Amino acid sequence: MKIHAEALLFDNDGTLVSSIESVNRCWTRWAHEYGITAEDFARIGLHGRPAAEIAADLLPADLVPEALARIERLEVEDVPGGVVPLPGTLALLAALPAERWAVVTSATRRLAEARLGEVGIRPKTMITADDITRGKPDPEPYLLAARELGVDPARCVVFEDAPAGLQAGRAAGMTTVALATTHQAHELDADLVVQDLSALSVLVTDAGVEISVRD
Repeated sequence: MKIHAEALLFDNDGTLVSSIESVNRCWTRWAHEYGITAEDFARIGLHGRPAAEIAADLLPADLVPEALARIERLEVEDVPGGVVPLPGTLALLAALPAERWAVVTSATRRLAEARLGEVGIRPKTMITADDITRGKPDPEPYLLAARELGVDPARCVVFEDAPAGLQAGRAAGMTTVALATTHQAHELDADLVVQDLSALSVLVTDAGVEISVRD
């Protein structure tokens, strides 16, 4: 199978890097500090959504700004040693021209830059929670990335590990590639499902990028 695109749009956590242990540590501590139970978390969607929306679902409005600052601080402080590149990430990104790809993350810019910087990834274009009004599964983040790159959304490919992100990519009219790094393959609705980025190779051409599944 080959997919042709002009731009590749990558989610970060669970797609390019793994910070799951860090995330679990920080959100567990945060929840304890704010008296939030596991049952409270179970009532709402978590993975792939901006922290601002999660906090708004869990806390009174007057507590949300303080709580957001707290979880960002906890996660940024936990970055050293808490983030690793997922298989295939560094090799695939190294093969791409900087103007052909972007990171589209539900994290804040400060946190995204910290996590990516920890593994040596410095995207030329990045869309974060600070840049949008509606997070995934809304298509706004991916449509903004396409606009920043100057590419027709229909010529973009989204790489995601979370159902919310895949839903956002589909709603943006983009081809979707799911990575089964944090969810089971049967839970992921995408044009293509692979284990991680090591399953893929890219060939840069005059027309864009050709994505292939390795034999």
